[in-house]
Amino acid sequence: MLKAIFYKEWIKLRWYMLLALIVTTAVAGYCLLRADRAIELRGAGHIWEVMVLKDAVFIDLLRFVPLLAGILAALVQFMPEMQRKCLKLTLHLPCPQQRMVFAMLAAGVAMLVACFAVNFAVMTAWLSAVLPAELVTNVLSAAAPWYLAGVAGYLLAAWVCLEPAWKRRVLNLAVAALIVRAYFLAPVPRAYNDFLPWLALYTLALSLLAWISVARFKAGCQD
Repeated sequence: MLKAIFYKEWIKLRWYMLLALIVTTAVAGYCLLRADRAIELRGAGHIWEVMVLKDAVFIDLLRFVPLLAGILAALVQFMPEMQRKCLKLTLHLPCPQQRMVFAMLAAGVAMLVACFAVNFAVMTAWLSAVLPAELVTNVLSAAAPWYLAGVAGYLLAAWVCLEPAWKRRVLNLAVAALIVRAYFLAPVPRAYNDFLPWLALYTLALSLLAWISVARFKAGCQD
């Protein structure tokens, strides 16, 4: 049954995820091309000095792209589920309901993580060719919270989409905005390094919120 759930979510998300992969990788590539252009104009030594002294990472345009990708993934996956009343049918399948809901979320998270992993691979490959290892780590450590924000945005948007009452959705949106802010508090490299494992666990724990909305849906809560 879980394989069928994963396959169903794959069918719903496969084209969106391909688009997300293309767009996020293209934005990352554009940021890298800008950095490459700066190196050509100013020289590698000057760029390294700017990165060390001013904490520049040259990928600032990428900051909110993973977040947007995660939010749109949840909308593509769950909005039709709610509009067509398909969730009620899904919950009646011969499988524990919690397991089904978390399988649906796991499918979306897995596809997002695969998309983001490609981004990281592209950035790592290019940056390693032009920057010392320490500066590569600086750039990637600055980007890591942004990509975690993409996963958080997906889980929070799923929480909002699965909520059956519109008034509660507005409240959930406000709470979600405050939660997401935690991923963008410190834009400088390595600012989140010590906290990053805890931030990853905190991000995964957000999946529990979606079950609250599903439980309210099962209880018949509506406007």
